[in-house]
Amino acid sequence: MGAKLSFKYDRDADILHIDKCPPYREQESEELGDDVIARLNPKTGEIENLEVLFFSTRLLRGEIFEVPVEAELHIAAAK
Repeated sequence: MGAKLSFKYDRDADILHIDKCPPYREQESEELGDDVIARLNPKTGEIENLEVLFFSTRLLRGEIFEVPVEAELHIAAAK
């Protein structure tokens, strides 16, 4: 079973955080382009967090942007 995604917007830094788990120190970071940062599991290389920089600026420009990752989304099972 996959992890649920959580979305959090940091207004002061203007960053949208998309998380499968809380960030932790051992994660490796990789810039995916277009001011999107991936935080990777150091053992598996799996993306665990995404940070979309300058998020409100993108919205104000009315741009549609794509995050350069592949995903399979499923409805989460109820607890």
